[in-house]
Amino acid sequence: MLQDQYDQETGSTTVRSRSDPALQEIEPRPRAAVAPAIIVALLIGSIVSTTAWFLMVPQPLIIQGEADATRIDIAARVDGKVAKRPVERGDNVDKGQLLYQIANPELLTKLAEEKAAKASAEASLANIDAGTRQEIISQRSAAVEAARANAVLAQQTYDRTKQIVSAGSAPIQRLDDATNSLVVAQRAGEQAKLAYEEAVNGYTKEQREIAAAAVSQAQAAIDTVQAQVDELNVFAPVKAQVYQIGAESGEYVSPGVPLLSLVDLSDVWLTFDLREDLVKGLKVGDRFKAKVPALGDREIEAVVKVIATKGEYADWRATRATGDFDLRTFEVRAYPDPPLPELRPGMSVYAVPPGVQK
Repeated sequence: MLQDQYDQETGSTTVRSRSDPALQEIEPRPRAAVAPAIIVALLIGSIVSTTAWFLMVPQPLIIQGEADATRIDIAARVDGKVAKRPVERGDNVDKGQLLYQIANPELLTKLAEEKAAKASAEASLANIDAGTRQEIISQRSAAVEAARANAVLAQQTYDRTKQIVSAGSAPIQRLDDATNSLVVAQRAGEQAKLAYEEAVNGYTKEQREIAAAAVSQAQAAIDTVQAQVDELNVFAPVKAQVYQIGAESGEYVSPGVPLLSLVDLSDVWLTFDLREDLVKGLKVGDRFKAKVPALGDREIEAVVKVIATKGEYADWRATRATGDFDLRTFEVRAYPDPPLPELRPGMSVYAVPPGVQK
């Protein structure tokens, strides 16, 4: 095949064949960017396919909860000033360990008064149980003899006066005086006799019961004040960790004022709030897997122990008004099995809903 070529130097035209090497050097070569374009197209197609696959395949539902533990809030039972607080926040305390010591001198004084009142009541009861002293009985017996002698004298005086008045030797007024003296002497003799019998017989059963009741009442008053005094020393009810401090040394506290909070790290659980459609089929005793981000996404196994519905709120609306069903929220409480000592209250946990893991 021939091709015309114009020679600018000579102004003539030369006809050459395509097989001429000089002509082949000036022919355009094939493009070298075809292969990279194909690779880019393949990558784009792969990305599009992968994205479409992720969009079409449903991702598993992840729920988030948190770790919680038994919290014990300890409040003051009596008023007073904080005299001693040997614990700090974060300390581990044993059951029965001293947490607070409250000073209340007035309460201690009242306890001493009640103890003195009981001692007086016990002395009265002991006096009744001992009965009447022999000296008192002898004194009452002498009083009876004296009263008898006075009555005899008054009788004799009355008899003589009556004879004289009958003979007309004395006025009738003198007889009246003698009669009155005789009656007084007789009544005095009766009173002396009754007093002597009272001394011999001692105190009555009712008097002894009254004295015993006074002792019991005094003991009850002591127990009441002693119970308040015992509350001046606040001890840990269980083995736990000090979570929060509410009263400092020297601060005045009143009954009901929070002193501190304890958290029982031996009773840590996981809590989740789930819609009721996610609780379907879930029952107490079911096991599921969960992960703890604070522990490096450590996987733990938990056992469902509590499934409880949560309260309704003011914004609840009837199904007929919304055109849809209102889903309640349930609290699911699960305990790690085996227990995880590193798990602390407040740590986040996440998992696939227990009912979906089956």
